[in-house]
Amino acid sequence: MAKVGVVYKVYPEQDVDVDKLQDTIKSELNPISISAEVIAFGIKVIKVFFTYDDREGEGSSDIEAKLNKIKGVAQTEVSEESLI
Repeated sequence: MAKVGVVYKVYPEQDVDVDKLQDTIKSELNPISISAEVIAFGIKVIKVFFTYDDREGEGSSDIEAKLNKIKGVAQTEVSEESLI
């Protein structure tokens, strides 16, 4: 069975501590990797990498929904997705 790798861009809500949000994402979802990146004028986005098995009924939307439920997350979008 193939594996899928997906990178999400997680946009924090205004005035949220990005480091604390990263720690929350790590503890709740256990991603493969996570990092913060400045996109403009000191605004940061968190890039989060996950893998999952490519089977029917599973997909990146399930992980995205879990990310969006975390307090402090304003928006999540898939940045990259590919078979690995």
